[in-house]
Amino acid sequence: MELTLKELASFAKKKGFIYPSSEIYGGVAGLYDYGHLGTLLKHNYETLWRKFFLGLNDNFYELEAANVMHENVFKASGHLENFIDPIVKCSKCDFAERADHFVTRHIKERTEGFSAEELTKLIVKHKLVCPQCKSYLQPVSVLNLMFPLQMGAAAGNRAFLRPETAQSPYVNFKLQYEAQRKKLPLGLAIVGRAYRNEISPRNLTLRQREFTQTELQIFFDPSKIESHPDFADVKNYKLRTLLEEDRKKDKVVERTAGDLLKKGLPQFYVYHLAKIQQFYLDELKVPPEKFRLYQLDDKEKAFYNKFHFDIEVELHELGFTEIGGLHYRTDHDLAGHQRVSKQSMEVMEEESGRKFIPHVLELSFGADRTVYMLLDLAYHYNKERDYVVLKLSTKLTPIYCGIFPLVKNNEGIVELAREVYNDLKKCYSCFYDEAAAVGRRYARADEIGIKYGITIDFDSLKDNCVTVRDRDTTEQTRIKISELKDKLGGMYWK
Repeated sequence: MELTLKELASFAKKKGFIYPSSEIYGGVAGLYDYGHLGTLLKHNYETLWRKFFLGLNDNFYELEAANVMHENVFKASGHLENFIDPIVKCSKCDFAERADHFVTRHIKERTEGFSAEELTKLIVKHKLVCPQCKSYLQPVSVLNLMFPLQMGAAAGNRAFLRPETAQSPYVNFKLQYEAQRKKLPLGLAIVGRAYRNEISPRNLTLRQREFTQTELQIFFDPSKIESHPDFADVKNYKLRTLLEEDRKKDKVVERTAGDLLKKGLPQFYVYHLAKIQQFYLDELKVPPEKFRLYQLDDKEKAFYNKFHFDIEVELHELGFTEIGGLHYRTDHDLAGHQRVSKQSMEVMEEESGRKFIPHVLELSFGADRTVYMLLDLAYHYNKERDYVVLKLSTKLTPIYCGIFPLVKNNEGIVELAREVYNDLKKCYSCFYDEAAAVGRRYARADEIGIKYGITIDFDSLKDNCVTVRDRDTTEQTRIKISELKDKLGGMYWK
């Protein structure tokens, strides 16, 4: 049976992963809270992300920056003028939705990047009407998605919640460049909140008004974009791409990183494209057939992006969905901040004395979208067991192992189970459960993604062994308690 978004949302709420914010007051559209399991899952993803991407270069670092930023930041970036979405409204009722999403859903064609006038023409051409009251729709207009704030008591002292985390590394670049001995490439990462006044937030955490981004901004010398010192490591690695030329067939084509150079993509860009795919397939365990790198055309990508691929994963009910992207933003951002702030963003190459504004390669990932993706892919209804098994990878699952005393009214078993639990929780995320039959405890553990169930029984008092049950295979193995810690982190770490 195909998983629906409604079912996933119900499951996520029931088990304590994700649910509407301020729910006791009816919730707020586009805002979600993470429960105890959702918080652990999200943090595990962020930890894995940090380890992988900050490990790509010794000169990559993480920053933490304010969510509220000076108004001039967004004058320089172009957000005050250009950070808009097309909106379509009903002529009679209160219906309003992001226009390109509305049109795409009805005509089954991508309309990302279309102007308000082009979207209006498509609405007229296809005779689209209000889905609520069937009345005529107003011409498409635009809405700025920024959240303004009044700072302090003085009138006119305006600031904004940042609509993307990217601007924080940009305004910090010059100071960090000096602090890191003027070395390029310099990577500045942010794991933090961003805020957008979305017209029609929907699909749980896929489109929110407050969300978390995990982003890495790489500042580099544009004259060196055609090279990367580690490119040989990925040259023959096959990437699952859907280029502009593949759209008619709508079919993913596997091309090596070397093949993509022949398509006009620079080495520095392709290297990071390969690393992104490796992260999703090898670290997050996304099935290859559900993953693709989708190339945006000139109409779809932002005007300042010279190259732009979306990271897309096929989800139940929703199909291929954008989870992140790789953007070559040139010097658009630093040049804008230099113009407005009147502070030079130029750096100098020591050998030649050449001055230039660094270009930026942006690796951008939606943390909340990734959590949704992980839950969607891991959700499996097992007919034989008649319950959900959440098959999260061992590196991501909120709780790694469950400790289960076979009975709770035997002092020896309970005492030994507590000893095992207290020892293992020093190394692994653990869960102790002694309520109900052990079979029911296995089921509860499977539903929240616990990888290994460890049962302490009467034999354990005699042989100092426990039974380790695998969530996915249900296979059970007897392991000595003295070897348990090492084996859970060795042969069992898959």
